[in-house]
Amino acid sequence: MLNAPVLVLNQNYEPLNVCDIRRAFNLLGAEKAELLERNHQVIHTPTLAIPAPSVIRLIYLVRRPRPRVKLSRREVFARDAHTCQYCGAATRDLTIDHVMPKHRGGRHEWENLVTACRACNHRKGSKTLGEARMALRREPRAPRADVRYLYGTYLADEQNDAWRSYLFLSDSPGQRA
Repeated sequence: MLNAPVLVLNQNYEPLNVCDIRRAFNLLGAEKAELLERNHQVIHTPTLAIPAPSVIRLIYLVRRPRPRVKLSRREVFARDAHTCQYCGAATRDLTIDHVMPKHRGGRHEWENLVTACRACNHRKGSKTLGEARMALRREPRAPRADVRYLYGTYLADEQNDAWRSYLFLSDSPGQRA
């Protein structure tokens, strides 16, 4: 019960992270945060019944680096919309290709990885784009970590619908398709 998620907002209402109810109570009790939304749960003590927090806002501003999308096969496929970046084929039989081959100094990073169908990946092989006489449809870049990427798993739970207005999501619970 004390493990339920609580959305933590920065002083400027920017979503910062998610903590559990126990941590939220500690921040509220130390007057480091203020309560914005209550949860559906009630925490019972021997003498009190306290509504659990759902959204809290820090009193002070926390500076942190921008979150980044983790590099994984699934995220590369999602960034490239499950489409070959050489021929444009949308197929289930896709691979990951290093634009600059690793043995030629190419790194395993967002800007050097693309999805490719097996035929294009085989045709390119271990050559550069110029040597293979191929071109990319779109320059590979690291995707931005948006709200749905960071908090999407929590938003699937209807108990966290109060978070939507703080995460600047336009669809309300009744409008989802």
